[in-house]
Amino acid sequence: MRFLHRLFKRGRETVAVTVPLEMPERQQLVEQESAPPVSAPPARSRLNVGWSSDVGGVRRHNEDTALVIVADYAGDDALPPFGLFILADGMGGHQAGEVASSLAVRTMAYHIMRYLYLPALASYEHDAGQLALNEALVEATRAANVAVSCHVPGGGTTLTGAVVLGSRAYVAHVGDSRAYLVTEEGLEQITHDHSLVDRMVEMGQLTRDEAAVHPQKNILYRAIGQGGVIEVDTYIRTIPPKGRLLLCSDGLWSMVSDREIAEIVLTASSPQAACDSLVAAANQAGGLDNITVILVEPPYGSGV
Repeated sequence: MRFLHRLFKRGRETVAVTVPLEMPERQQLVEQESAPPVSAPPARSRLNVGWSSDVGGVRRHNEDTALVIVADYAGDDALPPFGLFILADGMGGHQAGEVASSLAVRTMAYHIMRYLYLPALASYEHDAGQLALNEALVEATRAANVAVSCHVPGGGTTLTGAVVLGSRAYVAHVGDSRAYLVTEEGLEQITHDHSLVDRMVEMGQLTRDEAAVHPQKNILYRAIGQGGVIEVDTYIRTIPPKGRLLLCSDGLWSMVSDREIAEIVLTASSPQAACDSLVAAANQAGGLDNITVILVEPPYGSGV
């Protein structure tokens, strides 16, 4: 345990952008995927995305921030669909939380687009100096940490971001927002919470049920804004056939059971309908915190 801070949650701003772009061939982004036909792809050859954010039933401000960027390329040497999905849950008084979450999300997105995606647009040749995907995610997360540390003293935020290429998801994570895989078998938590109670569960000092009602469950030992060089967790997953990638703040997972989350996602008519229903379920359970969810379904709902 490196850090221990008492952090209180709030949130405000939600940013959503959809950017259809044409993307030249880039070895680092191809991930050995076969190119689809040159003709315009059918709708299910694209990432299908939903997102929703709500202040909840108790908080006055929404200190969560979400950003969604989706790009499709249909042409010669076409690439897998590209998506950038980032979620942050701000912490701190006097609106510092909402400022911290917004700044962290914007900084991370800027670095991913500038140092990973835009170079792929600019050249057909592989640049040996360009960062690998996981390295780019780590550097973008650390840049967000520096920005929040410098410009939002006393504030902090969780930060969970994912780059999705076709059915492959590359995730960077700090804090206790979560990334899940949702499959017909149920909910699989990808990320690990950087919370005091989660560490106590790992050490056998608490059960999961005890951790859920522990008075210190909102204390994080790692968050964006702490200063120094932050440790960033990274994960790589393939979204399986009929599976989805779910990003959410603890306003969802602390209020709605894993079983109910999976049931809502798997029975919804679309990712957007699922997100709306998840927010409604969290509010029906009490809505004690801000609630933000992003749901990503890969092409054809399979491992394309």
